[in-house]
Amino acid sequence: MTAVTAKRFSIGEYHRLGELGFFAPDERVELIRGEIIIMAAKGTFHSVCNSLLLGELYPLLGKRAIVRGQEPIILTDDSEPEPDVVIARNRADRYLSSHPEPADILLVIEVSDSTLKYDRRTKLPLYAETGISHYWIFNLLDNQLEMHSEPYQKQNGSYSYQLQRVVLPNQTVVIPGFPELSLDLSSVFPAPSGE
Repeated sequence: MTAVTAKRFSIGEYHRLGELGFFAPDERVELIRGEIIIMAAKGTFHSVCNSLLLGELYPLLGKRAIVRGQEPIILTDDSEPEPDVVIARNRADRYLSSHPEPADILLVIEVSDSTLKYDRRTKLPLYAETGISHYWIFNLLDNQLEMHSEPYQKQNGSYSYQLQRVVLPNQTVVIPGFPELSLDLSSVFPAPSGE
């Protein structure tokens, strides 16, 4: 009996497929643990929250760090996700020579509605395993921010975060790496209609 295995791609192979036109021009994909993942279409609530978040972070951080929206980061040789937001350390080349890697990244943020389970079950352990210190999920289903920090390896070998905190949309949070900067979540979570 022959075992069936899936083909796993390296970042180099993944980029080559893109160069060859393997993906449709409007198709949003990312590489996670060697698998090419088709990203979910963004609903209105997701798009508005992401836009509001970027609109708050750009002026808040100014030139203190680089804020990237839905751009690739390199985690391992077979993982190049495109988180909704990344705050990366300043670098002289502005990441022209390569996408940010874990040592460059201060915070990874996912805005989640239809992808909430995936962002918790697949991306969270990947971010923890690769040493991403701070991972936030803007949980649009429960209207809350889930903050994860201090990655660690469990006894069973899987990875997670030791500290997990839930923050409500009427509260403020400190930006990792910038204790003097606070983000007012009421400016980020879209208000339901009628408010």
